[in-house]
Parts: sequence; C-alpha cells; structure tokens
Amino acid sequence: MGRKIGLILSLLLMTGCATATEELRIYTEQYPPYNMTSNGQPFAHATEDISGVCTDTLKALLANTNLDYNIKLRDLSYGLNRASKHTNHAIYCVSKTADREPSFNWVGPLASIKWTLFAKPGSTIELKTLEDARQYRIGGYNGDIMTTYLAEQGFDVQAITKNGLNARRLVEDQISLWVADGLAGPYMAADAADVTNLKHALVFRETPMFLAVNKDTDPKILQALHEGYRKLVASGEKEAISQAYGF
Repeated sequence: MGRKIGLILSLLLMTGCATATEELRIYTEQYPPYNMTSNGQPFAHATEDISGVCTDTLKALLANTNLDYNIKLRDLSYGLNRASKHTNHAIYCVSKTADREPSFNWVGPLASIKWTLFAKPGSTIELKTLEDARQYRIGGYNGDIMTTYLAEQGFDVQAITKNGLNARRLVEDQISLWVADGLAGPYMAADAADVTNLKHALVFRETPMFLAVNKDTDPKILQALHEGYRKLVASGEKEAISQAYGF
C-alpha cells in the first residue's frame, strides 16, 4: 500500500513539473519601435530576431522567471487568434479592449501608446486641448482606434490604408494634422514617406499595452509572469528600458 501511494505521489509531482515547464509561445506584430524585426523583414521566427521597447521589456521580465518561451513576429490578427484559442500562448503589446479582456489574463503594462496629433515640420499650429483641433482636417488610418475615436467625436478625419503616407499628406497640405502614436508616428513617417522632424502638436490620451495570456494557461506560468513583472518594476529596469527608447 505504501509503495502504491509513493508511486502516485511521484507521478503527480512529475505531471506538475511538466506542466510548469511547458514552453510559453508568444506572438507579436511589426509595430516599431514597440515590436520590430532586427533585420527589417515583416516576419520573424526566432526570439533573437525581434526587438523594440515592448520586446526588450518582455525579455527582461522573462529573465526574472524560469520559464521556457519562444517569440514569433506575425500579423496581429494571426497572433490574437493563436493566443485566444490555445493554452500557454500569449501576445504583446496589445490594449485591453472590451472584446479582448475576457479571453486573456493580462500582465503589465509593458508600455503605453500616446495618442498624438502631428503637424508638418515647421507648422505654426498650436494646440492646447483636443477641441482646438476641431477646426482642422485630420489624417488617420483605417480601423485604427485613435482614428475611430476622433471620427466618433465628430472631428473631420480622413483615413487611408497606409498610415505612414499621412506624413506625406501633411507636407503637401492635404491634411493639417495626423493622429498616430507618439513614438510609432515618426518611424512610419521616415520609412513610408521619407519625412522627418514632424511637430508633436498634442498628446491627448494614453493607452496601456500588455502581455495578453490565454485565460486557460497554467496558473503557475501566469504567477511566474506576474512575479517577474513585479521584480522588473521594483528594480527600476522597466523604467530604464522605456527611457532608452525616449519614453
């Protein structure tokens, strides 16, 4: 009898260890400077080929744990689908929207998106509040949460399918302002339109961005992630990473 009990306990311990050490599969999207491939390619299959402020923050968090993990860079829709349907899967950096929240456990925030209105280089436009922008034509991006928000508030927003080209629209006076993230906007402008030195006219909102972990993921993994994040913040390393990227 005693030998049987011992065997059962051993099997339980082995099962627990296997679950706790199962690889965490993490996805992200190409969205400089938050998440991006090191070689400029649209996809990445290996963790070491992905960088950015969110990626560096997440890697530092994971370094505070004993978790096995792998990060891949894919389309946002692909990563969200995988992470929402499979245990021990996750995606970053994503906002905690009403439709996403029930499908995930949330770790972070890793960074924040700053909702910014840009003007062309040398512009004389001065904005103190969002209402000051109501008199101007604003460029936006189809499906983007910032663009949708302004349109719903009755602003004159003209959205296009290639966000970075809004910078070209600015310098050609087709629009007076462009709504985009405070850090990502200048990256897109330089890459897609060869436009630099955009004027930051107004930051009017901020959205925290998280690691979203499948809701059925092993609780031990989730606990390790939360503890790793706590250590990251307490050590000051999270703030140091953000400052390195200009936050």
